Amino acid sequence: MKHGTKRGFIQLAAAVLLNGYAIGYRTGKIFTGKSKMFCVPVLNCYSCPGALGACPIGSLQSVLSGYKHRIPFYVLGTLMLFGIFLGRVVCGFLCPFGWFQDLVHKMPIKKITVPKKLDKVLRYLKYIILVLMVLLLPFLIRDEFGFGTTWFCKYICPAGTLGAGFPMLTLNESLRASIGILFQWKTFVLIVAVILSLLIYRPFCKYLCPLGAFYALFNKFSLYRLTVDQDQCVNCKACERACKMGVEVTKNINSPECIRCGACMDACPKNCIHREKLLPVDKR
Repeated sequence: MKHGTKRGFIQLAAAVLLNGYAIGYRTGKIFTGKSKMFCVPVLNCYSCPGALGACPIGSLQSVLSGYKHRIPFYVLGTLMLFGIFLGRVVCGFLCPFGWFQDLVHKMPIKKITVPKKLDKVLRYLKYIILVLMVLLLPFLIRDEFGFGTTWFCKYICPAGTLGAGFPMLTLNESLRASIGILFQWKTFVLIVAVILSLLIYRPFCKYLCPLGAFYALFNKFSLYRLTVDQDQCVNCKACERACKMGVEVTKNINSPECIRCGACMDACPKNCIHREKLLPVDKR
């Protein structure tokens, strides 16, 4: 079975597992059990009717924007743990919104290629969003009562609009009466994300996702890494043509942009791309 097929099954299972509170989709009420105390490793809105855990980006902002100016050590520690073990495997295999973008991109419509120079510049946007909208603004900008705002969740996150906004509005008539310009703006952001996903592979992951930016910092030294057997490689570049994230596989396979999807491994005619072994093997 190819890596892409396996990945599809894992993505489906992850989406179902992370949003397994089926009663929420019937009652329109969010789950408030003890598991909501814990952060999941992906963007998965706390207010989604099926969510069984807390979104790490939402949790980061909530603590930082609180009255007591606390540092979210638990959330940061949890994210670092996932980053050290998996890196952006989380993005490639576990994120429901990443899977949603994958499905949208499969639709038979002509795709576009972002010019390399523009693409390179746009990739830095997610790091700016992580530092500015997730970390600094919630902590620094306060209202008259001393509370900040969850800037990324409130003004950008299309995953929250898709997974929580629309389901909750559909299930709660009282909420529909309160729709205002903010939700209209978030709907516009989601529509743009969907249109771009039709044309470009995972545009949100490439350019805007602060969680992807955080995990990207760990890609080079995470325990899950890939390696190219240079003795077998014939430099045909089939792996790089197959990579939809634009990674220069033969030069920098553990690039911050690699989501470990396995497309390069499937494309390699010499089977020379492998998961890196953590411990040396005694061949005697």
